[in-house]
Amino acid sequence: MTTATTAPDYRRYFPQLEGMRAVAALGVLTTHVAFQTRAVEWPVLGPILGRLDLAVALFFALSGFLLWRSYAAAARRKEVPAPRPVRYLRHRFVRIWPAYTVAIVAVFLLLPQARGASLQVWFANVTLTQVFFPLTLAPGLTQMWSLSVEVAFYLLLPIIGYAVLALRGERARWRIPLLLGLGVASLGWAWVVSALGLPDGVEGKNWVFGHLPWFLAGLILAELSASIELDARPSGAAQRAYALSAHRPLMLVVAAVSYGLSCTPLAGPVGMGDLGNWQYVGKIVLGAIAAYAIIAPLVCAPGPFRFLNSGPMIVAGKWSYAIFIWHVAVLTCVFGLFGIAAFDGQFAAVWMATVILTLGVSAVSYAYVEDPCRRWLVRWERRRSGRSVPESVSVDQAAKQSPPLP
Repeated sequence: MTTATTAPDYRRYFPQLEGMRAVAALGVLTTHVAFQTRAVEWPVLGPILGRLDLAVALFFALSGFLLWRSYAAAARRKEVPAPRPVRYLRHRFVRIWPAYTVAIVAVFLLLPQARGASLQVWFANVTLTQVFFPLTLAPGLTQMWSLSVEVAFYLLLPIIGYAVLALRGERARWRIPLLLGLGVASLGWAWVVSALGLPDGVEGKNWVFGHLPWFLAGLILAELSASIELDARPSGAAQRAYALSAHRPLMLVVAAVSYGLSCTPLAGPVGMGDLGNWQYVGKIVLGAIAAYAIIAPLVCAPGPFRFLNSGPMIVAGKWSYAIFIWHVAVLTCVFGLFGIAAFDGQFAAVWMATVILTLGVSAVSYAYVEDPCRRWLVRWERRRSGRSVPESVSVDQAAKQSPPLP
């Protein structure tokens, strides 16, 4: 536990979470390959591959944890300022839109299946509002529904942060119960959607409110770690929860059981299929539990995390956003390039080709779009604030000192 005079750096870099982002990105890629090669129809293994769509829950929980840490710290230390919304949104914009814009323009102009898109489809995709307009998930970009949800969460996060601002100091112990209550309440969203009478082609269950538990898994972990590290006297319940979260074998069992149950009808069909309201609740709850169980020991346990902290995984983690935004377009091209018919098997060959080509495209996206934009933002903010980056500190190191950008 940290003393009152040595607060931990709440902008610190977690290399193991970088590696976990790579795992999540490859999980999303794998489930899409499995669906388009009909591998999801295999006995036993098929549902396991198909349910890798829960890698999205892992992405959401990672975002929630990293972005909420500053709010959790500010609630416990007067010297820690609450995050500034303008700066936060500026970082979110630079992190998401430049590389994303390059991807969607390339897909709409170069991918034959996506050419000729209507103005509404262009608008929905440029603004990342696809989940609010009917039939606007274009070929090569169908995975972007989850990015639309993520961006909606970015807008919602400061509202949640300032809504619980009064729970500071001794009252900070009520933040975790409140977030848990919010998660439980959001499970009723499926029934709200049923009562809304949305137009055909608009899936209201894919709005941010329906996926809040996946983000809240990360927020709760951030609150728990802040309680242990920053509270003068952490409660016994917090200490026990932290110890359980740091128990790697236990969390592995919890994650495996949750994932296994999600592959059953409790969480609905894998691939494309309608989920009943209770099946949707099952998928959301099991996804939140699995995501928490995977991330918690990476935060609470001391390590080592040799695989996730390895050089290749760190690099792949840096490329994870590009892997996500490009892999469906690459997968679509793989079928044509190699003369393989979609939904006609050959999972292993299609997966290997998609991974190799996606990694190549992602390396280019990171090197020529994402990283230059990130570096530019660091320089601009330092010039604007009148501070310069010391010669002994590289721009890359300075960027790591700013709030994490999942």
